Amino acid sequence: MNYYQITAPLPSTEANTEILIARLSFIGFESFEEQSEIIIAYIPEKEFDKNELLDIDYCLECENSGKLKVELIVEKNWNEVWESNYPPVIIVDRIFVRASFHESMPSIDYEIVIQPKMAFGTAHHHTTSLMLELILENNFNSKKVLDIGCGTGVLAIMASMKGAKTVTAIDIDKWSYENTLENAKINNINNITAIEGGAESLSETDNYDVILANINKNILLRDMKNYAHALAENGYIYLSGFYVNDLSDIEVEAGKYGLKIVNNLENNNWVAAVLRR
Repeated sequence: MNYYQITAPLPSTEANTEILIARLSFIGFESFEEQSEIIIAYIPEKEFDKNELLDIDYCLECENSGKLKVELIVEKNWNEVWESNYPPVIIVDRIFVRASFHESMPSIDYEIVIQPKMAFGTAHHHTTSLMLELILENNFNSKKVLDIGCGTGVLAIMASMKGAKTVTAIDIDKWSYENTLENAKINNINNITAIEGGAESLSETDNYDVILANINKNILLRDMKNYAHALAENGYIYLSGFYVNDLSDIEVEAGKYGLKIVNNLENNNWVAAVLRR
């Protein structure tokens, strides 16, 4: 699958950045990277419509001032893109997420090596790092785990490293499905099963002890019912991909299915929350 990458100056305020990301998400953009002066966003080639992009006032302003860059990233060039922009990540001094070309850090408790390709979830975004921190803090020993919207599979791999008995990783993107299997092999993980699909593949007989879903607010709200039905009694759901001011909406929807928020972490206005039945 090919992707379009757009690059624009970072909006002047955090609130304006949130608005921009929300509007880009609405028209199909799937992943975002905020750097010190720019924002980068990715959308599948088949979903991209430049007219829709320029309907967003900020993007039109950037286009008119020559500050909006739109580039098609074809499959064969993806490695070159991420290798040139991908630094390793250290999370709370205990998790080290790196590519194969980075030096190992044996002193770190958990080291995850990934080959991202076209899949997203490299631990650079706050939502992924928050989810990894929550997994680190909690007991996964002998748990049956689901990672839905798995991307690179980094959360599934971390859950396995924390002692999960089995991990099922699901994503609608073929590249994510394949990349998860590849990254599991790189990390010598053999208890991850990957499935190409979405929440519709879940059933009431799944009985997962823990469900991990780092996606976005709209999808989380839409699929909350599916997650709840697939969750074992007294099970936990870890959610991220939304902002602090979205937490109340998540709480209301979760409450419809007997789920309550028992913990949450925040970073730069992003949230990861733990829900329990």
